[in-house]
Amino acid sequence: EVQLQASGGGLVQAGGSLRLSCAASGFSFDDVAIGWFRQAPGKELEGVSCFSSSDGNTYYADSVKDRFTISTDNAKNTVYLQMNSLKPEDTAVYYCAAEYGPRDGDNWFDTGMDYWGKGTQVTVSS
Repeated sequence: EVQLQASGGGLVQAGGSLRLSCAASGFSFDDVAIGWFRQAPGKELEGVSCFSSSDGNTYYADSVKDRFTISTDNAKNTVYLQMNSLKPEDTAVYYCAAEYGPRDGDNWFDTGMDYWGKGTQVTVSS
């Protein structure tokens, strides 16, 4: 059974940093796409970042590019999202999600992934 467990959210001041973790079980990182998504109050779920293990490519939303970094620790089956220079508009519930197979620049942000973890709240105060 595939399970994803996100953690690391919290309250931080604008300009601060947080690192989210997503511990995965039930599958390996051999040929998967693992993404971070977020949903702010009153807004739709949106893609934040994605890692496609088949080619090692990473993808980011324009709004987080150069501030957020996605990375993996294959030995721990864990995906991280390092978030720096946080802004109040980054406030949202963050979810990690995964599916078998690759994603690319045209579909990395698609919210139709097969496996989802429970969200972790990130709140950035101004």
